[in-house]
Amino acid sequence: MLITIPDILTTEEVTQARAVLDAAEWVDGKVTAGYQAQAVKENLQLPEGHPAAVKLDEMVLAALARSPQFMSASLPLKVFPPMFNRYTGGGHFGTHVDTAIRALVSTGQRIRTDVSATLFLTQPDQYDGGELIVEDTYGLHNVKLPAGYMVLYPATSLHRVTPVTRGARVSSFFWIQSMIRTDGDRTLLYDLDTAIQRLAKETPGSPIGVQLTGVYHNLLRRWAEM
Repeated sequence: MLITIPDILTTEEVTQARAVLDAAEWVDGKVTAGYQAQAVKENLQLPEGHPAAVKLDEMVLAALARSPQFMSASLPLKVFPPMFNRYTGGGHFGTHVDTAIRALVSTGQRIRTDVSATLFLTQPDQYDGGELIVEDTYGLHNVKLPAGYMVLYPATSLHRVTPVTRGARVSSFFWIQSMIRTDGDRTLLYDLDTAIQRLAKETPGSPIGVQLTGVYHNLLRRWAEM
């Protein structure tokens, strides 16, 4: 399931984040890449624990917490602290799959990467290239979103970032360990939740809505890993 979530960050928050990031010192993105990804990764990144990253982590996590769509689509158990990267001057990231288990540098806590997230911090007309290409059973999905928008997709997906030939593509990226391990089950629950919310708006107080809500929570109770 690939889902675009608009306006995770407000225009003011995007401006604030970019001011912090534009003043930061970046390092080679290979520092956090696995063995296979190092061979195809050409970008810049803020190190984990960098003061700028820590400051912006709070902003992004607070934004996620206020997004019902993010909660419904990912059903988060743990969220890896958001990281930040920059592509410019031909920078790219070749086809790869995300590492299954990530460990926090600060605590060593391990997180299973069920869902990958990219939060765009640059407007599409400010750079050429830089599309996120996600592969799934339905083919290739080309993603290039407005600043403040986010895309969620299964961390099991092959994906890549095309070369940036003009300007700079700045974004936040992170992973979610979901209470629901498999993408198929998460998709089913998301579709059911979406239908329940639509029914509640169109037919308030419907007993069908109450029944479907019970089905949703009973499935969540059966499948959730805590």
